[in-house]
Amino acid sequence: MSAPNSSDELYPIAVLIDELKHDDVTLRLNAIRRLSTIAQALGEQRTRDELIPFIDESVDDEDEVLTVLAEELGNFTPYVGGPEHAHILLSPLDNLAAVEEPLVRDRAVESLNKIAEVLSPQQIEEYYLPLIARLSSGEWFTSRTSATGLYATVYPRAPEGTREELRAAYGKLCRDETPMVRRAASTNLAKLITAAGESITNDLLIQEVVPLYMHLASDEQDSVRLLTVDPLIALSEKLGPEAAERELGSEMKAMIEDKSWRVRYMIADKFVTLAASVSASVVKSVLIEAFIRLLSDTEAEVRTAIAGQIPGFAKLVDDSTLFVERIIPKIQELVNDGSQHVRAALASQLGGLAPLFGTDATVEHLLPMLQRMLEDDFPDVRLNIIAKLDMVNGVIGIDRLSQSLLPAIVKLAEDKQWRVRLAIIEYIPILAQHFGVQFFDAKLGTLCMSWLGDHVFSIREAATVNLRRLTEVFGIEWATRTIIPQVLAMAAHPNYLYRMTTIFAISTLAPAVDISVVDQYILPTITQLVEDPIPNIRFNVAKSYEVLIGVLKATEEGRGVIGEKVKPMLEKLEADKDADVRYFAGRAVAATA
Repeated sequence: MSAPNSSDELYPIAVLIDELKHDDVTLRLNAIRRLSTIAQALGEQRTRDELIPFIDESVDDEDEVLTVLAEELGNFTPYVGGPEHAHILLSPLDNLAAVEEPLVRDRAVESLNKIAEVLSPQQIEEYYLPLIARLSSGEWFTSRTSATGLYATVYPRAPEGTREELRAAYGKLCRDETPMVRRAASTNLAKLITAAGESITNDLLIQEVVPLYMHLASDEQDSVRLLTVDPLIALSEKLGPEAAERELGSEMKAMIEDKSWRVRYMIADKFVTLAASVSASVVKSVLIEAFIRLLSDTEAEVRTAIAGQIPGFAKLVDDSTLFVERIIPKIQELVNDGSQHVRAALASQLGGLAPLFGTDATVEHLLPMLQRMLEDDFPDVRLNIIAKLDMVNGVIGIDRLSQSLLPAIVKLAEDKQWRVRLAIIEYIPILAQHFGVQFFDAKLGTLCMSWLGDHVFSIREAATVNLRRLTEVFGIEWATRTIIPQVLAMAAHPNYLYRMTTIFAISTLAPAVDISVVDQYILPTITQLVEDPIPNIRFNVAKSYEVLIGVLKATEEGRGVIGEKVKPMLEKLEADKDADVRYFAGRAVAATA
């Protein structure tokens, strides 16, 4: 067998070189995305000896290209010969981790962490730790910023003797003169604490890590301080309730009272997670006051964030009486808050308090707030209340709910915002199930039919689905007596949209009724629409026939109806002058087979 042609062996790398040097960015991007294919063509040895060194020299390109390159290298371990050779990939990623573009650096750090997971302890000590040291002491802040993201993955696997050096190096990054580095150190400190696990004792945390956290939490830049919430939670969870209260209690108070609203926002946004990491005594003695303070914050963004924490925090407060006496008055103030976003956030959470409060407290404290918010000017507030009514219903029952809120619900059914009307439609079958037929017919029946003539298509569509769900709740006999005659009467309406709605309603209702209803009521109506002057009506009639055929085919009687009453109409539609009508008629005929 002849030896392989050397020019054939060099061809893949030559093509790559040409494309990577091409002026067209798209070609260069495609070349990077095909690196794995080229590596397979070259083989593991040549990939290590030729391709990786070439890539290492090619990191001066557009940011878009470098981002893809950094991502690709993280998946390159199999192409260089597996984990035992994975350290070869560190060099190009080392360079990419120091570039100016943040997205490139982030992808490079992700890939470096991915590779670190497959390296042996010897490789980590020989190759990875020196890389971290180089980046951590780099002249440009970009390399030091990237370095902060590498410690968490490698710390638990580092040799015992080097962990102290790693902690010292990370401490230096936390005190870096550049705010961007301190921000990155704050962001990654929580990951380091969590990843360290048992490899770092509570004593070491208190002696070395807590002082680092204190330094970052008191930074002059609020952009650094706001990133210390996650480290605070990680430290609290690791230290345990008692040690956390002793070592970090004052810092919790300081963050809640921080002069920067962005810091207060971050603590408000993660308040429940923080509260869950400390003891019940700290919740009672410190965090209830802090919660009240944040509910009354001067910034709407902070009030919005803390409103989202209300049910979660209520679960952590052992004393429900204390919650009602201290916190409920502040929540009641938010019902009338000047910011619509605060009210919307509150509306999405109020229902979640009902299961925690029980029947009496819900009726006394929550129902008045819900009633007020159902009349709010901002549609999102009304929508959010409606979305959580089922939680309130599960606690106090539909009777009490209807007495208090039904007038407001009926009013919302005619709301000018179609999304609000849509939400009410979706809630109607639940109300119907609990109220019963007589109440529904008296209070809500006319309302449900009126939606079929709504000017918004989504409402008309939802209204037809609503009628089917009501038929499933109240039965076919009720539907035949009440809603079907009204739906079919719309087939004679001069406005074609009403006739179209009749067709949609028929198609939706058909699977929920029996064959006799289809034969006696539905088919005569749809037959009269076969010759409607509007082509859109006629092809929707054909589509409706397809649905009806699916229902009728289920029984021998139904198949007889298809042959006697449906097929002649389909033959007429198949000869229609409109192409769309003929097409859908053909589909319906095919369904009869």
